[in-house]
Amino acid sequence: MSTPRFTRLAAALAAAALMLTACSGDSSDSAPTATSAALEQVTVTDAEDDTSAPQVTFEPGSVDVEETETRVITAGDGAELAGTELLSFDYATFSGATAQEVGNSYAGEPVGLDLGDESVLVGLRSGLKGQKIGSRVLIAIPPKDAFGETGNPNLGIGAEDTILFLIDIISATTPLEEATGAAVAPAEGLPTAEVTAGEPATITIPEGYAAPAETVVQPLIEGEGPAVAAGQTVRVTYTGVTTRTGEVFDSSANSQAGFAEFQIGVGRVIQGWDKGLVGQKVGSRVLLVIPAAEGYGEEGNPPSIEGGDTLVFVVDILAAY
Repeated sequence: MSTPRFTRLAAALAAAALMLTACSGDSSDSAPTATSAALEQVTVTDAEDDTSAPQVTFEPGSVDVEETETRVITAGDGAELAGTELLSFDYATFSGATAQEVGNSYAGEPVGLDLGDESVLVGLRSGLKGQKIGSRVLIAIPPKDAFGETGNPNLGIGAEDTILFLIDIISATTPLEEATGAAVAPAEGLPTAEVTAGEPATITIPEGYAAPAETVVQPLIEGEGPAVAAGQTVRVTYTGVTTRTGEVFDSSANSQAGFAEFQIGVGRVIQGWDKGLVGQKVGSRVLLVIPAAEGYGEEGNPPSIEGGDTLVFVVDILAAY
């Protein structure tokens, strides 16, 4: 999936990936136990500003649990998480053994996480399931529900250390399977697309089609969801061709996941994608015709994309979070 420079947010935020994903999935995804005295003695103080993490204090070694435990600091008034949503949240993480913070997201963008992804820490998934959107929650996770017998030396987490998360749940969404909404009649003379779920789309280039000076954005289906905002992570399915050959050079249908996720509007993908997808509604199907200047320029992206190639994509926007 390297052609459009797709990058999952978890990969872009390497520190987050280290803390939120496990090396193996040996533990079962069981419900967390009731709050113990260990979590009751943890104090949480609001941050002084929006770019600082809340202050979390406890005695070193005092947060040591055998099962994943949760404590709701502030209850939100949103829907309960079913455990399959795409979640946006801020977090701070601590070693239960040393009481030292090992990372937080508050200074940057909120973290995007797929709660249905089995590579996510088992304790984090079970601790978040059932919580309400808008809540602030403490989650204490034992080694068996986190990094297992190896711990995580990169974070200073030992093999017997409990991990403590403070999490502010910002929003959650359930992704669509395909574009859903009202059909839009495209302008005449544009490339056309036929989309079949689970297969690369068929994109036809009109004979003699001339490259546009700027990216052409043509909705084919107008979704009913919220508009995509710059900085959000989007989940999409897509197929891309060049006008030179009309042949598919990349498609999410050929990937293991069957979709792609990346942060939009912040330069993590080619310019034509940022311009074309920000502002579109979730559920939309969008045709993008991207000139080289807003694609891969005069260098191209060998072997499939030559310098100066115009790109055509059809994109289904399944979620934004």
